[in-house]
Amino acid sequence: MQNLLIQYLDQFQIGRKQSYKNLAVYPLLSESADTFDYLTLDEALSQDAIDVVEIDSDGSVPELKVINKSDKMILILEGEELVGARQNRIVNTTILIAPSATTVIPVSCVEEGRWAYTSQKFGSEHRLMLSGMRASLAEDVSVSLMDSGSYQSDQHAIWREIRQKVLRRGAFTDTLALSGIYEREAPNIKEYVDHFKFVDHQIGAVFLINGKVVGMDCFGKAETFSKTFKKLTESYALDAIDMVDTEKKYKTSKKDAKTLLKTAANSRVESHASVGLGTDCRLESKTLTGFALAHKEQILHMSVFSKDEDT
Repeated sequence: MQNLLIQYLDQFQIGRKQSYKNLAVYPLLSESADTFDYLTLDEALSQDAIDVVEIDSDGSVPELKVINKSDKMILILEGEELVGARQNRIVNTTILIAPSATTVIPVSCVEEGRWAYTSQKFGSEHRLMLSGMRASLAEDVSVSLMDSGSYQSDQHAIWREIRQKVLRRGAFTDTLALSGIYEREAPNIKEYVDHFKFVDHQIGAVFLINGKVVGMDCFGKAETFSKTFKKLTESYALDAIDMVDTEKKYKTSKKDAKTLLKTAANSRVESHASVGLGTDCRLESKTLTGFALAHKEQILHMSVFSKDEDT
């Protein structure tokens, strides 16, 4: 898998920086594209091509059942939020669901104070978990895979991070939900996101906050990135809002993005059977953590996060 990841990362051209306040984005460009035909989670839900439900009437916090009712594969991303049923959850790793398949997926709770049905099925508010929390999730899942071969998170750490963010942002809700933070900061998020645009042949992006690289998300084709660009940017923007210092100006350069790509290519890679189709590749080095989903020698999604404690 190491060679496949190196080839994938080597294809990128780094585009012109886009920035607003303390958030900067370097587009990753490529004219290549994976050959798969799949729906994103949001597309599948909007087309009623998928049902996401509790695993049974009692439910289980770390698991949900996905029923693919279509003849297409469905791509579900790490950190995507599912709302409803007994409590809102986020997905622990990127998963490719096979056509007409029922799959139990690993999830984490992002609504600590509720365990009661609000709906029988889960829906989507087109949100991702905040980028910093996604970084912690990726690292926790990698540890879980090494220890037990399971895609489990540190649930108490997730609740703790949400509580801390709720306190800092004054985003209190009855259930201490991740959704409350997004709703509280919606005007500020929009202000940030309006300054970032998808560009032709963009397949991914490197994100920097306060002048430091915090993460990268990239896909197998520009079409998929264009569909997820807004909510990815929102997840990074919300962390930027939480760390902004209006008195400072931050310098960045393409070298920062190049260094991240090089470090990712040189990271240690461990491969595991994915929850759905394909292979889940976990990346680790002294300075970054992350993962990639590969299927039939093609990369569908890759996320890398900096371990820099300042970010």
